[in-house]
Amino acid sequence: MKTAAVGFRVHSGWTSLVAVALEKGKPIVLARQRPHLVERFSYTFRQPYHTAEKMALDEARDFLAKQQAEARHCALAAIRALERDVMQQGYQVTRAALLLASGRPLPDLAKILAAHSIIHTADGEFFREAIQHACAQRKLALITIKERELFAEGSAALRRKPAALVKLVSGLGKALGSPWTQDEKFATLAAWLSTCPR
Repeated sequence: MKTAAVGFRVHSGWTSLVAVALEKGKPIVLARQRPHLVERFSYTFRQPYHTAEKMALDEARDFLAKQQAEARHCALAAIRALERDVMQQGYQVTRAALLLASGRPLPDLAKILAAHSIIHTADGEFFREAIQHACAQRKLALITIKERELFAEGSAALRRKPAALVKLVSGLGKALGSPWTQDEKFATLAAWLSTCPR
């Protein structure tokens, strides 16, 4: 069976994911999805640290633990559904790439909840952790890439100028139709990069 890779660009409560395979050294898109990472797609659950900010510390800790289990479950279900989809096309997902924000480590929970700017960062990291956990469960070889470094890394690894990468990745979406936003383009390039030797 031929191999495929999946790239993730995560948002609060959902992710864009794109599965790609290589044909003659160029990516082809096998699947693109936007699965939810919460069971109830409302502000309360899509922004867990914002919700926890209004709680006592122990209550916040319990709420976040419950939501973490749910997010991990949803991420795992999304990857399994993707695996079934690409398997029907004759491919097996073996690699994954996750786009990161700045990558600064988060402080302890009390400090997170005391600083609104850190709460935004924590919400993003919360759902990225769910994807990382699900990839580990499915034994996918996962790489992480800081989003701001994506095109520089892509240019170096794939030996193409950034403008050429943008054109190629943008062109992949023409046959697929909407949505083919920055989310899908970035997830596609990340997945492609995961197939390169590191």
